[in-house]
Amino acid sequence: MLAMKKDLESPFRRNQRFEVGDRVVTSNCRLGTVIRVERDEWGEYYVVTLDVLAGEFAYDCADLEKA
Repeated sequence: MLAMKKDLESPFRRNQRFEVGDRVVTSNCRLGTVIRVERDEWGEYYVVTLDVLAGEFAYDCADLEKA
């Protein structure tokens, strides 16, 4: 299991890190702010509040870019 999990991690994902407070653009072109970083058995994901919608949304690293 660990070997398979390690193969799924690409160098790009490890380099593209966000911190709480970072402004981001989502894959569907919405602006938001990272409010926390979470980790589960599948890896790391980011909880973002969007400027145009109320609530919190979880995004994978590949779905975000720095604004």
